[in-house]
Amino acid sequence: APPKTGKTTLLKEIANTIAYNHPEVYLLILLIDERPEEVTDMQRNVNGEVVSSTFDEPAEKHVKVANIVLQKAKRMVECGHDVVILLDSITRLARAYNTVSPTSGKVLSGGVDSNALHKPKRFFGAARNLEDGGSLSIIATAIIETGSKMDEVIFEEFKGTGNMELQLDRKIANKRIYPAIDLIASSTRKEELLLNKNTLNQIFLLRKRFSDMTPVEAMEYIKFRIINTKNKKEFFINL
Repeated sequence: APPKTGKTTLLKEIANTIAYNHPEVYLLILLIDERPEEVTDMQRNVNGEVVSSTFDEPAEKHVKVANIVLQKAKRMVECGHDVVILLDSITRLARAYNTVSPTSGKVLSGGVDSNALHKPKRFFGAARNLEDGGSLSIIATAIIETGSKMDEVIFEEFKGTGNMELQLDRKIANKRIYPAIDLIASSTRKEELLLNKNTLNQIFLLRKRFSDMTPVEAMEYIKFRIINTKNKKEFFINL
């Protein structure tokens, strides 16, 4: 998501929805390099454990806090618990690792050391479902369009590694449409495992309708359909 598109607010809503629909899930909200007021807001309004290292802390603290959260989540999963980590953001965590990692002599575009992204990838790749234990899900935000080449490199390294990508669009946010989701760029891998055949075909039809639209037009179309229909069945009629 670009800055000021509502990614932290969306993450907060995801956290509260998980807590409401699945109270058995243990929520860990990890805020790295965020503003102190955002940390306070999250602590007051989210039903989960909030762990943070604010922007006035050194990179070493960011890395240490992230490692503690990951190790705690792993131990809980091994004991059979279902755990969800909400990380804001993977970009700033990768920056912290880039600062503290010893230089390898190979520097990528944007000043990113070639070895610096290994540990944040291990963090993100720790998400899995154990056969004889619980499960760990990680939902992380990535920052783009900041003018920083490093942020773009980090995003490209993580792009395609997750099972789901939800992209936000600044043009949609500027029209005060929230959540400002770019429906065309957002997608889920292996969605056929999550949805029945009928629903899947309806989604294919919807995406076909989006193909000739801009992200703003697509979101306005969806908003109009949601407001003017009573349920999902009516939503897909005459699509």
